[in-house]
Amino acid sequence: MAIVSVVIGILALLGMFVGLVPCLGWFNWLNIPFALVGLILGFVAHQGAPIGARSLPTAGIALNAVAAGLGAIRLVLGLGIF
Repeated sequence: MAIVSVVIGILALLGMFVGLVPCLGWFNWLNIPFALVGLILGFVAHQGAPIGARSLPTAGIALNAVAAGLGAIRLVLGLGIF
């Protein structure tokens, strides 16, 4: 699950960058739920991992949190449409 969370995080970051393009801000409406799924998977993987092997789930959590947070900020600045 940790690897899936990291892959979703990378894809969510790429989607967030697509959403930064003018007139493509609506893409964040699809990207934020995708990043939240990756965030949940990262938390589940983090809880199930042994103490010494939590770096990959932590990376997934960070990537997905950044993608969802910046995507939400972009939606607020673009009034949810642009």
